Amino acid sequence: MLASATNIALGAIGLAFVLCLLRLARGPSAADRILALDTLYINAVALLIVLGIRMASTFYFEAALLIALMGFVATVALARYLAHGNVMD
Repeated sequence: MLASATNIALGAIGLAFVLCLLRLARGPSAADRILALDTLYINAVALLIVLGIRMASTFYFEAALLIALMGFVATVALARYLAHGNVMD
């Protein structure tokens, strides 16, 4: 039962990845592209968590935590750059 649930989750996350990549490529504005990148790193975190559950390994959870931390900082930096033209004052 757990194997089929993780397979369905991996398929849904894969579909979300593809849709985010399409928005990243076609995004009409820079804000849309930043949101697509933000969603991509959230999907990467979800993918690693599902793989960690499937493989029963804590390594995937640690990698997901690092990606979430770096993705948050990158999103804040990109949004600040888009709003003000620079990242640090």
